[in-house]
Order: sequence, then C-alpha cells, then structure tokens
Amino acid sequence: MGKLNGAEVVSRLGSVPDWKQSGDEISRTFTFKDFAGAMGFVNAVAGEAEKANHHPDIDIRWNKVTLKLSTHDAGGLTEKDFALAKIADQLASKHARS
Repeated sequence: MGKLNGAEVVSRLGSVPDWKQSGDEISRTFTFKDFAGAMGFVNAVAGEAEKANHHPDIDIRWNKVTLKLSTHDAGGLTEKDFALAKIADQLASKHARS
C-alpha cells in the first residue's frame, strides 16, 4: 500500500474530522466515562488492529485514550491509517463516552 500525498491526506481527513495530522501520523484522543470504558475501547481496537495487521500507538490515561496511526513501512500515511481511524470512531460510539 502506497504512501498518500499531501492532497490525498487532506481529502481523507474530511472523513475522520476529529483526527488531527502531525507530520506522518494522525491522532485522536477519546474520552470515556471511566477506566473500564477506556479499556473496553482499547481491547476492541486491539481486536480490529490484529485483523487488519495494522497496529496503532496507544496511550491510556485513566479515561482518555489517544491513538496514533502511521504506516511505518510505507513511510507515512496510507489508506490503512484512515480505515482504522474510521473503525476506531465507530467503536468509540459503542462505548460509554462522557
């Protein structure tokens, strides 16, 4: 899967409006009611990441989870990153967010 160019990245960011680009990655912080909600979300994301063989960097701070996505072997952002971002957004809506 090839690295997206700048215009392609900007276009795809429109489909995941809560995600922000920083260099060669996109990230989003999700807030949940409590630690258990955050961990439920992380476990759900982990399952989907395994299926896609595409693994985000994950930072957990009690009820906040930050995901960072980049396709390192492509040297930047690819379709894989935006596909997993959309899945994470869907999973977050299934978990109790505050």
